[in-house]
Amino acid sequence: MHPAPSVIVFTSISGLGFGYFIWLGLGIPDLYGWEAFAAFFVAYAFSVGGLLASVFHLANKKNAIYSFSQWKTSWLSREGILSVLALLAFAVFAIGRIFFATALPVFGYLGAALALLTVFSTSMIYTQLKTVPRWNMPINPVLFLLYSVAGGALLSMQPKVAGVLIVLLTALQVAGWMMGDKRLAESGSTKGTATGLNTIGQVRLFESAHTSRNYILDEMVHMVGRKHAQKLRMISIVALGAVPAALLLLLPPNLIVTLVALASHVIGVFASRWLFFAEAEHVVGLYYNRD
Repeated sequence: MHPAPSVIVFTSISGLGFGYFIWLGLGIPDLYGWEAFAAFFVAYAFSVGGLLASVFHLANKKNAIYSFSQWKTSWLSREGILSVLALLAFAVFAIGRIFFATALPVFGYLGAALALLTVFSTSMIYTQLKTVPRWNMPINPVLFLLYSVAGGALLSMQPKVAGVLIVLLTALQVAGWMMGDKRLAESGSTKGTATGLNTIGQVRLFESAHTSRNYILDEMVHMVGRKHAQKLRMISIVALGAVPAALLLLLPPNLIVTLVALASHVIGVFASRWLFFAEAEHVVGLYYNRD
């Protein structure tokens, strides 16, 4: 799939923001007044900024409003509704902590649950797609949630908890890559099954369906060399997991260490997210000899 910058920013930044909200909703850290204002400002900036970034992927930006109307059948619609409900719950929670020094734990727990469901809904937008075998795996929702919670732990300045979660996240991400590499072959999709001609012999491409680029090729067929993919995976592992985990678990906790670990982790998240889209083989590529 084409790794559109807007979608990469959306899935990366909003996940961090809602992950931060989850910890804030649980009262970690327990902040009030101006400290609470700063924390909620960051959480809203990441969450809302990520959601707005996704709108830029639409050809007609006005169509974004329709994403809320298909909640019975669309995970995208459910994500939109859940995100708004989460942000509203945290608005009440934040107002209580900032202006009235009141915890209002019910709204915090409700917001945390809604934030968790929002991230899960985001993951299901991709996991439900049987046409993209690499995404259609149970491990993907787990990874989305772990990315969010681990990043949130870093933002909420919990170095040891974040370090352990990042180690677990890195191990699962490597497992996800290994599983994903086999998914297209395991799905059984070939040119024969795509055309329905597999019962009469081996099917091969005679001539390209188009003489120039088109929407399908631009959006759904992206080729990334295995050599480059392996390099990016290594960069992601180092930046996403190795560096932050080493800093957080081996050094005495302080603000500088946490901020450096956060910066490295965010770089790794973007690299991993780029690979998430770039390596995803849509079965439509079988029509274009892109298997």
